[in-house]
Amino acid sequence: MAVTRHNILKDANSRTQYANGVMLLKREASGRTTTDFGVLGPTAPLSTYDLFVVWHHQTMMTLTPPNNSAGRNAAHRGPVFLPWHRVMLMLYEKNLQRVLADANFGLPYWDWSADGDHTPAKQKKSKLWATDCMGGQGTPVKKGPFKFKATDPQSFRVRIEGDMFSRLQATNRGLERQFAVSGVTTLPTSQNVKDALQVTPFDDPQWDADSDGFRNVVEGWIGGPPDEPGLHNRVHVWVGGDMLPGTSPNDPVFFLNHCNEDRIWESWMVKHGRTYVPKMNAGSALKGHRIDDPIASPLGAATRPRDVLNVSGIYTYDALVP
Repeated sequence: MAVTRHNILKDANSRTQYANGVMLLKREASGRTTTDFGVLGPTAPLSTYDLFVVWHHQTMMTLTPPNNSAGRNAAHRGPVFLPWHRVMLMLYEKNLQRVLADANFGLPYWDWSADGDHTPAKQKKSKLWATDCMGGQGTPVKKGPFKFKATDPQSFRVRIEGDMFSRLQATNRGLERQFAVSGVTTLPTSQNVKDALQVTPFDDPQWDADSDGFRNVVEGWIGGPPDEPGLHNRVHVWVGGDMLPGTSPNDPVFFLNHCNEDRIWESWMVKHGRTYVPKMNAGSALKGHRIDDPIASPLGAATRPRDVLNVSGIYTYDALVP
């Protein structure tokens, strides 16, 4: 039976379960170590949660094809952006269900556009940042379920980060967030999302961060205010701190953001059809982004974009974008 993903701003049970599940994954030994992934620093065990951080960062560092001038990597700046993150979210959700011992748990989403419709000051006071939810900003965050306490080794800690050369290195610090200080002062609005849903086709033959099409608008390379990012990218930049680099899954808000991105994609497919491009005949230069190219994962079997165009038997949303 399909689970339902709820709006975390409106569902108290989702807030509690999500925070509990994150901490359980953070404390669960994965059986892998930093050495397994070439992480700089002394060998240290990795949690199941940390494997998602490593996976995302490594994928961002994998250009497709190698050395392409557009900067297209195995999960971003190209058509596979939405399917890749859908696969990641599904594996994350399964692991949360496992540690929570609740097969009916659905990964919640953050409808950031509802917050984006408020004033800049109110955006920083969203229910999302309350003590019983994500806990607000700080360097480090000092309230909520992911607060850092130096004397408590069980408190939420960032264990992997990128250095100045984008190499993974071991660390041991608190989670960091700095709202609206990195060049973006407001979140996307509901009108921004509605405008994105009118854009067709899914992608176009430029297949990169300059493409015209829904994927590039929802990813946020185009469609935002002049010289500013839009939608997905805008949320990362607005939250700031650990949401900025390739290790952005260090912040549990990462998954709430991408769950909302997935909800927007699902809303688009309901309107325009479950279509995906490029097809396999697009050429080997687009390997990794074509409809039947495998999305490899260190946490599960490879899945193709084609396989995740209709996931209604696995999960649904409590509400799509009208």
